[in-house]
Amino acid sequence: METSILDLHPGLVWGFAITVIIMLMLDLGVFNKKSHVVTSKEATIWSVVWISLAMIFSGVVYWVFNQDAGGHELAIEKFTQFQAAYWIEKALSVDNLFVFILVFSFFKVPRALHHKVLFWGIIGALVFRAIFIFAGVGIINVTYLPDMEIFGRMVSINVVLTLFGLFLIYAGIKSWGGGDDDEEKDFSNSAGARLVKRLYKVSDNYDGDKFFTIQNGVRIATPLLVVVAVIEFTDVLFAVDSIPAIFAISKDPFILYTSNIFAILGLRSLYFLLSNFIHMFSKLPYGLSIILTFIGVKMIISPWYHISSPVSLGIVGGVLLLSVILSIIFPEKKEEKTETEA
Repeated sequence: METSILDLHPGLVWGFAITVIIMLMLDLGVFNKKSHVVTSKEATIWSVVWISLAMIFSGVVYWVFNQDAGGHELAIEKFTQFQAAYWIEKALSVDNLFVFILVFSFFKVPRALHHKVLFWGIIGALVFRAIFIFAGVGIINVTYLPDMEIFGRMVSINVVLTLFGLFLIYAGIKSWGGGDDDEEKDFSNSAGARLVKRLYKVSDNYDGDKFFTIQNGVRIATPLLVVVAVIEFTDVLFAVDSIPAIFAISKDPFILYTSNIFAILGLRSLYFLLSNFIHMFSKLPYGLSIILTFIGVKMIISPWYHISSPVSLGIVGGVLLLSVILSIIFPEKKEEKTETEA
């Protein structure tokens, strides 16, 4: 079992939690108290803020292990684990943006309300990701088979990680250049939408940024609540890919959760930054497919050959960079879709 930062500095958990809570309060209660269209400048500033906070925290991780665990090598390993998990989740989260754009377009959500929907979507992600990650690490720790000799070498195989690896390879191959199927999807019939409609009567029109409104003296839900539910369920589905992927990087739940949450927290600003330029990343789905397949292979061969976190980080970063460069050099020519105006 890996040495966890929880064993060295339990108080860091509170520091992380307080930082996230303060930033979310500032985001919603101060800077975005009133619903408005987020400009590219504002999105850029918030993107820099969230990425900077993630990089600072990775430095804290390095410092803690270098000082208290007594080893520069272990500190580097933990630092690169955080970085690799962060950028993998960041990259896979970009795939969410394509779906978010389709969801907002399908429900004709005014641009000024996009931020509020994504904010509450992230609140849900904070809870669900914690459940997935901490439960996943617990399950992984109890599913190792007894050491056995395979191909002339004693190995320790984990059933769950092997299944995750096979699933990620399948997901990577299936998603090669994917995304087209979602364009014709009826999001009004998705699980999240059906749940809200089962619990509440839903009005036909939006009422500003309200989730509930009053019609004929009766309190009913607005379409905005339906959109939030769809976004929440969409994130859960994407977590099925991204959470197993980061288990290939580390088994330290705190490293995995903090890197995951920092990546998710920056997703809103990244959405507003890239939504108008998403056509410039047409080759990104191919890069994500390669990353998923690579991580799946890494999981399966890990009992025989360990690919270190620095190497994994280099491969993931290289594939992402190459896919972006190719997207710019060879742009995909598609008829531009007009996004809903406020």
